[in-house]
Amino acid sequence: MKSFSLVILLNLIIVYSLFAQEREKTPIGGRPNIKGDLFLELGFNTLNNKPSELNTEFFKSRSFNVYYQYPINIFGENSGFSFNPGIGIASDKFAFEGGKNLFNNAEVGPNSSELLPVSEVYGDDIVLGVNNVGLNFLEVPLEFRYHFNKNNYDKSVRLAIGGKVGYLFQAQSKIAFSDPDGLERKIKDRQAFGFNQFRYGVHARLGFPGFNLWGYYGLNEVFQKNKGPFNTQATQINFGVSIALF
Repeated sequence: MKSFSLVILLNLIIVYSLFAQEREKTPIGGRPNIKGDLFLELGFNTLNNKPSELNTEFFKSRSFNVYYQYPINIFGENSGFSFNPGIGIASDKFAFEGGKNLFNNAEVGPNSSELLPVSEVYGDDIVLGVNNVGLNFLEVPLEFRYHFNKNNYDKSVRLAIGGKVGYLFQAQSKIAFSDPDGLERKIKDRQAFGFNQFRYGVHARLGFPGFNLWGYYGLNEVFQKNKGPFNTQATQINFGVSIALF
């Protein structure tokens, strides 16, 4: 988590340093005069095309993304159309139903996983707390936007479609439990788990001044072939709301 926070911090520093010369003083509550958008996305994720054993808990399976996107006008300055490439960090957490989590599948190899009840690994008499798998990606979003207010894009309702490509730089399971003697344990297991190192998919955004509704549909499988639990070919679906920080 420390490395993840550091990457986000460095990303924000780079964004501000690159565009600091464009910043002007604005009234309190106004938008800084920095060209582009810094989005903070909050949402949920789930797996598609999966066996029932891989069901996830909805409210505990969350997504947290930070993206900076730079606008490039196309078809003219007031056409309403723009192309918005960007860069950012995406973090997804999967919480599997039934107190289960991913563990290395020794029969397959080090870059693999199987889904097991945590109590089967650490004891039947434990009280389970935090239990999830976290994935952190460096991502490049690319999207085309149409702004309905052609004279002021910042105050316009907008519709965007595009895609994202991501590189998985960290996968980690996190388990916290207590035993009958009151001993509390927190276990973080950082390994590949058979996840695909790259992901790509399509996304759409309905934007309003200050916030957006967004959705993402993964086009490739979450796990490498024959490396995930049940040899699943599951893909990913994410959706939520985002806030424009500037």
